[in-house]
Amino acid sequence: MAKRPSKEAIETIRHRFLGHYKEAKTELLYRNAYELLVSVMLSAQCTDKRVNLITPALFERFPTPESLALAEIDEVKKIIQSCSFFNNKAKNLILMAQKILQEHGGEIPLEQSLLMALPGVGQKTANVVLIEYLEKNLMAVDTHVFRVSHRLGLAKSKTPAQTEEELSKAFKKDLSTLHQAMVLFGRYLCKAQKPLCEECFLTEFCQTRQNFKPK
Repeated sequence: MAKRPSKEAIETIRHRFLGHYKEAKTELLYRNAYELLVSVMLSAQCTDKRVNLITPALFERFPTPESLALAEIDEVKKIIQSCSFFNNKAKNLILMAQKILQEHGGEIPLEQSLLMALPGVGQKTANVVLIEYLEKNLMAVDTHVFRVSHRLGLAKSKTPAQTEEELSKAFKKDLSTLHQAMVLFGRYLCKAQKPLCEECFLTEFCQTRQNFKPK
């Protein structure tokens, strides 16, 4: 069984991530909290690149929560149909916008519990919004973060939520930047298939090339 890195190793991993990704940000394109929330909701099991192709038309047609709340679901489906699970996402986007109007006066609530109370918004989505928009000291675990954290021995849990707890406990601070750094590292270097190990700056801490997936 792979062993956990020492405190010294964890600090080295932290500093290298922060050194290589000093001001890491999401690759999703947005102009305000509403657009960020919608983009993050669409990005579940869908690439940021694909989301960025979808959202210009979506935001042109529905530029505010008010307009989205009144949308016909078939029209939303048509706009986002190239996105995975577009049927459920279209439904949740409209319900989310309606609840924001009903309970928050049309303003995106920037608190974890309030975000998670919105349709289609789980803890990961809420945390990503808060990490990106407010640089909150939170960790969010997507497929890239899950894979990287397990390959480096930083986590052993089988679920994203438990892995989030492990990473938050291990790093404690700089979590917002570390989240984004691990996403970019996993997306472009520590890839699921054919990781670019020759370009890796954490080689000595890698414990396996196994493609870990959350359960």
